[in-house]
Amino acid sequence: MTAIDLLLKRNEQLGNVVPGDRSSPRPSLHVAILTCMDARIRVFELFGLLQGESHVLRNAGGVVTDDMIRSLALSQRKLGTREVLIVQHTDCGLNAVTEDGFKDELEQASGLRPPWAVEAFRDVSANVRQSIRRVQTSRFLPHTDLVRGFVYNVHTGWLTEVS
Repeated sequence: MTAIDLLLKRNEQLGNVVPGDRSSPRPSLHVAILTCMDARIRVFELFGLLQGESHVLRNAGGVVTDDMIRSLALSQRKLGTREVLIVQHTDCGLNAVTEDGFKDELEQASGLRPPWAVEAFRDVSANVRQSIRRVQTSRFLPHTDLVRGFVYNVHTGWLTEVS
């Protein structure tokens, strides 16, 4: 059985028991959460979220990239979010790569050098501050005053606010 088959089987067994309001694409808490794709970050459980309460945007590192700004612009301008919660974490896989090293690896394997930034970082708190600044200074986002950033400790489950 493949992993996808397993997930489909779980979905079939789960049925329609996920709590929350599915009546609108507009998050009822008017918040967008940006975080890493790391499987250890269980966003809904971490914040006690119900379906329909928040937009959850994920990418490698939970960094604010142009595509995250695109999603936030849609979230804010068309779907009513007004707050942004950024959550990056300890023991991130982006700490194990370098910008040039990973691009070199991809170029060697494919013959093409990627045009996008890897966004590798060493200091997670500094990276959270950079992501906050990117949201706060984006001219595409109308709501940039309620932006907060945190580091999630994947071993203890605690969140530490970054100022």
